[in-house]
Amino acid sequence: MSLHLYDTGTRSVRPFTPLIEGKVGLYNCGATVQWLPHIGHLRGAGIVYDVLRRWLQYSGFEVIHVRNVTDIDDKILVKAAEAGRPWWEWATTYERAFSEAYDLLGCLRPSVEPRATGHIPQILAMTAELIENGKAYAAAGDVYFAVREQADYGSLSGQRIDEMVQGETSGSGKKDPADFTIWKAAKPGEPYWDSPWGPGRPGWHIECSAMARTYLGPEFDIHGGGLDLIFPHHENEAAQSHGAGDPFARFWLHSHWVTMAGEKMSKSLGNTLSVTAITERVPAIALRYYLLSVHYRSSIEYSPEALDDAAKAFARVEGFLRRVAERSGAEPVAGAVPEAFATAMDDDLSVPRALAVVHDAVRAGNVALDAGDHTTATAEAGAVRGMLAVLGIDPFAPNWNTGGGDDRLRAATDVLVKHLLDSRAQARAARDFATADAIRDQLSAAGIVVEDTPDGPVWSVG
Repeated sequence: MSLHLYDTGTRSVRPFTPLIEGKVGLYNCGATVQWLPHIGHLRGAGIVYDVLRRWLQYSGFEVIHVRNVTDIDDKILVKAAEAGRPWWEWATTYERAFSEAYDLLGCLRPSVEPRATGHIPQILAMTAELIENGKAYAAAGDVYFAVREQADYGSLSGQRIDEMVQGETSGSGKKDPADFTIWKAAKPGEPYWDSPWGPGRPGWHIECSAMARTYLGPEFDIHGGGLDLIFPHHENEAAQSHGAGDPFARFWLHSHWVTMAGEKMSKSLGNTLSVTAITERVPAIALRYYLLSVHYRSSIEYSPEALDDAAKAFARVEGFLRRVAERSGAEPVAGAVPEAFATAMDDDLSVPRALAVVHDAVRAGNVALDAGDHTTATAEAGAVRGMLAVLGIDPFAPNWNTGGGDDRLRAATDVLVKHLLDSRAQARAARDFATADAIRDQLSAAGIVVEDTPDGPVWSVG
């Protein structure tokens, strides 16, 4: 089957055909850099759309991937002021924290990562267009979008205008409570940019409309983000762009939350878990496996037990690949993905089904290893590596297998372990089973698992 994706706009899974043959324009909303990232942020703004991009690229598409940074916002200004730090320094600090977290979890860097503050001219130009088109109006230094002037307003979220709450403090010149701010008049002491309507700064929604147009054009293929962005953010983005005459996004994708005790993970709930804290418990690659192991449109209920189970599942996959590499003397070469894996990925990125194909291949490969069938085991390992590469969790990929100190440490450990295994083999040959068992227990206590195979003992980290 060809790629099918769930489109929030039509509330259906439908075939994906790009606007331009062979190319895909992908925009996903990134972070408002007000604080440290937690795993909910990283799933919704990073991993889901990274997997989509990787699958599109594997499928032969050239992908232009835009992920924005909101670096001017009420929350940023408040937190910076409370900390007694310049707003731009605060935003830069946490933008860097997000970048490091994306890298830590193996996300490909986007084609471009534009900041709101770097696109004030484009924002001002689009705001002027909306006023000229009768879709927006200026009042007391603010500019508002007049939602009742946009015929399709509410179509993305399925809400009625009279039932909508924008979550904004109403300005003195707002004509309708449902209207939302495009340009915010500066308050005393706040940063500002000059505009035809007075000094101020952009509202949250206009930045994405302007930046998507700048980098992907007036119409592009896919716009993504977290489920909580459907309203008001994405509804308002679509309204602005449509009001300016842009067709805008052809598909809308939304990923579900990471929850704790049934609630969306957020700083305000006090239930956040930072990426750095969790990667002290499990490797970053195992955390990525955990975050993508549930379908992107389903929530993940976080628990340490579920995380540990995911880490163990991934360890079995990695262990198989390393056993093949050790027995053959070389890393297995990544091959084409099996048809069942491709079918799962083409069905709205059904990663759980795709991972079932991975584990089936691992089981088949282990059976082949136990039977001494290195040819079959190597072929299965190649398929596994190909599938893991699409998911961004290939343990032999350069970003995970970092080389340098890690490789030297493994080489040194290998020498020491093989020396102990040789001593164990000599003890067994002399029928000194007590010594042989003591050596095995010594290795086990150090976290080294020894597997006796037809080709001799093979060790791995358990």
